[in-house]
Formats: sequence, C-alpha cells, structure tokens
Amino acid sequence: MKPTRLLLPFVGLVAFASAQRQVLVTYPHDTPLSIIERSKAAILATGGKVTKEYSLIKGFAATVSAEVLDTIYTLSSPHKPNVEDDNKVTTQQQEPLAQREIFFPPV
Repeated sequence: MKPTRLLLPFVGLVAFASAQRQVLVTYPHDTPLSIIERSKAAILATGGKVTKEYSLIKGFAATVSAEVLDTIYTLSSPHKPNVEDDNKVTTQQQEPLAQREIFFPPV
C-alpha cells in the first residue's frame, strides 16, 4: 500500500481538529467574573484568540476550536453560556432598491 493512502485520512483529521470558528460567548447577568476569566484562559491555552471583550453584557467574542467549546460549558457550570456564531448584522438592505422588483398594488 502506498504511504500517501495511509497519510490522507490522518491529514484530514488534523485539518478538521484545528478548524477555528468565530463565536460570541455571553453569560447570564449573575455569572461571576472568575468563570468568564477561566473560559477566556481555556481559549487562549488551546490556541484560540479573544477578539473582543464586552462591558455592557457579560461576554466576549473569540476565535476558537470546536473542542474548547465543550471545555467552556464544563467550566461554566451552573452558569451556562450562550455560544453563537459571530456573524455580520446589518440594518440596511443588501442590494440597491433599483435592482429589486418593486410591487405596487393596484389602485
């Protein structure tokens, strides 16, 4: 058997394990600051990055691997965090008005 056939599945696993995603992690208002700090330390220890810390809400934005999310949930018990993908949110329409069909009801 060729060595490349043996290595391809392994390479795929390494690429999958190191996949990073951008998330928002928020906590209930009664969560102690020490729990949030432990979660951020776990992210940094696994090669992730805290990209933004929030002051009005208890939470932060980070780039993390999927594995560290389980650790965050475990460290935060009983104050379970809400973890969601960090996406762009706009209040404006995505395409100019002239390019869309405009419906005018009959008069």
